[in-house]
Amino acid sequence: MANHKSSKKRIRSNESKKIRNKYQHKTTRNAIRKLRGLNDKGEALTLLPSVVSMIDKLAKRNIIHSNKASNLKSGLTVKINKL
Repeated sequence: MANHKSSKKRIRSNESKKIRNKYQHKTTRNAIRKLRGLNDKGEALTLLPSVVSMIDKLAKRNIIHSNKASNLKSGLTVKINKL
C-alpha cells in the first residue's frame, strides 16, 4: 500500500487515465468494426477520415503503438479501395 501522499495521488490519477484510455480505445475499435462492416463505398469514404483521426489520437497518446496505428489505417484504406 502506498505511504506517501504523492503515491496515493498517482494511484488515483492512473486509475482515471486508465478508464479514459479504455473508453477511447473501445470507441475506436467499435468505429473500426463499423467501417469494416460497410458495403457502400461512399458511406465508407465519409467515415474513413474520422476513424483515421481516432486511430492517430490513440497512437499520439501511446494507447496503441504507432506501427499498429499505421497497420490499421493501411488495412482500412485497402479494404475501402477494394469496394
